Amino acid sequence: METYIALLRGINVSGQKMIKMVDLIKALEELKFSKIRTYIQSGNIIFQCDKTDPSQLAVKIAGKISDHFRFEVPVVIRTLSELEQVSENNPFLVKRTEDVDKLHVTFLSKEPDLVDLRKAEENSFLPDEFIISGKEVYLFCPDGYGRTKLTNTFFENKLKSTATTRNWKTIRQLLIL
Repeated sequence: METYIALLRGINVSGQKMIKMVDLIKALEELKFSKIRTYIQSGNIIFQCDKTDPSQLAVKIAGKISDHFRFEVPVVIRTLSELEQVSENNPFLVKRTEDVDKLHVTFLSKEPDLVDLRKAEENSFLPDEFIISGKEVYLFCPDGYGRTKLTNTFFENKLKSTATTRNWKTIRQLLIL
């Protein structure tokens, strides 16, 4: 059995795409996942299942949500070991010592290609900064994420990949769970 983390984009935000976590757990139990847990109401799910391709899991979960709740939700999957690597390799903590309350990670559904990567890196939104590493975008937003232009939509447009962002506290909590 492998431990996975499903990160749903855009549920329970401003009264849109409302899903109760108990209902979500029941729906996912139909997919034969085990040890399903959620963290807060914004679509963070930890579960176990047989080892499989994460992109297939994302499609499966998105399909179940669509069937059960009647709306589309983008899903990004990481294994527990991948999330541990994200935590250990944050360049804003490894090479610098930024305030963890100002750190976020945008998770991409796929690694961006070189041309798209260069286009994204041409942009500067100081004081906000980002560093792209594989399928993650590490963010430092000193004035808060609510004020940045480095949004999911920005990265989806530039990197041609589904994106969902979590603050550093959420990442740490997911690892504890």
